[in-house]
This record gives sequence, C-alpha cells and structure tokens, in this order.
Amino acid sequence: MNCIIVDDEPLARQAVKSLVSGTKDLNLVGSFNNATSAADFMKDNIVDLVFLDIQMPGVTGLEFARQIPKTTLVIFTTAYAEYAVESYETEAIDYLLKPIDEKRFSKAVAKALAYHSLLIQEEKDDIEDGMDYFFVKSERRYFKVKYDDILFVEGLKDYVILQMDNQRIITKMNLKTILDLLPKKDFIRISKSYIVNTSHIESFDNNDIYVKSYQIAIGNSYRDNFFHSFVTRSM
Repeated sequence: MNCIIVDDEPLARQAVKSLVSGTKDLNLVGSFNNATSAADFMKDNIVDLVFLDIQMPGVTGLEFARQIPKTTLVIFTTAYAEYAVESYETEAIDYLLKPIDEKRFSKAVAKALAYHSLLIQEEKDDIEDGMDYFFVKSERRYFKVKYDDILFVEGLKDYVILQMDNQRIITKMNLKTILDLLPKKDFIRISKSYIVNTSHIESFDNNDIYVKSYQIAIGNSYRDNFFHSFVTRSM
C-alpha cells in the first residue's frame, strides 16, 4: 500500500518514516512538510494512505483530510488529543498521539490494510455487477475506458499501457493491481508484462498470441495456464 507522510516537523516525519520502513505492507512514496505540496504530489501519483499531522501552517490537516478522495485513507498523527472527535468526523481510519507507540502504529496500519482490501473488493464487485467501464488517470485527466475496448495491457515498472484500437493510455499503476480490477472471465495474464483481452485474440501458436496487428510472446511460466484456462475453455 503506497503511503505518504505530511507533517511540518522534521523529527515527527522521521519518526513516522522509521515506523513505516519496519512495516512490510507499506511503501513510502513521499514525505512533505505541508498539505499543498502533498496535494500536488497526489495529482500525479497513487497514494493509498496518508499519515497526516493536524496542526500545520497554511492548510491544516483537518482541512486537507476533507479534500482527500475517500479511496485514499487517512491516519492522523498529532500531539493534541482534543482533536480526536473532529478527526473522526473526516472519516479518518485512526488517530495516533505523538510520540507514537510502535504497537499502536501497527494496529492502525492493520485497520487501514483491512479497509483498503474492502475498497478493492468493492471495485471488483462493481465490475462483476455489470459495469462495463472504469476510469483511469493519465496526464491530470480521467479517462473512461470500456473493458471491451481494451486489446491488451502492458506493464512498464510502475506504469501500465492500456492499448485500444485507436488509442493508448498510460497510467501510474502496476500490472498486478489492474489485473485485480479486470473481469477474470475476459482477461488473462500471459507474461510478466502483458495481460490480454481474450475476446480480441485472433490466433496463437505455442509461443505467441496475435491480437489485431500485435504479436505478443507468451511467457514460459504462463504458458500452461494460458492453454488450460483459455484454450481448453474455448473448445
């Protein structure tokens, strides 16, 4: 789960950073001393969780929390217990008092991870319930993408390319994340770098799949699954 730290105190940021580095399920992608910088970063980067101080110059943590999409979770980190009630009104996952206890931190993170899993499941349920499209962010815009229009998805480190007939969209997401969101009955992973829409497969041999004008190699470790899941099912 990608997370950032937002706190105007350097020592406080370092303390949370140390706790995050000792948590295997968290990936720290940014650390900021003000909410404005954090908001700018979030426009172009995927952030699942924010460790957020409340009292900061300029935009306060409470003000910033009200601007954050509900798909991004918030754990407040503050030295002031009197903000607890108001913080929960922003639907924050948890409220940690400084200095932060390691066990208390782990408990808050476990709660965030559980809630994050529920959000992903809700997105998958929406797909299974008949929604035939989803939205992806690219170049500061949100694009509506119909599942049927996707020929294949190509992974490039922390980005994926959604290839359609006459359009390609590059968005910041890893291949595993987008595979979890795509309808399992229509999409299959055929290598470390490619997911293919089976409805667009025109032909194949033992080594390659042909989609429109594209020739895509089948990964050795994915070959058996492809022939079992797709070929056998199609006969």
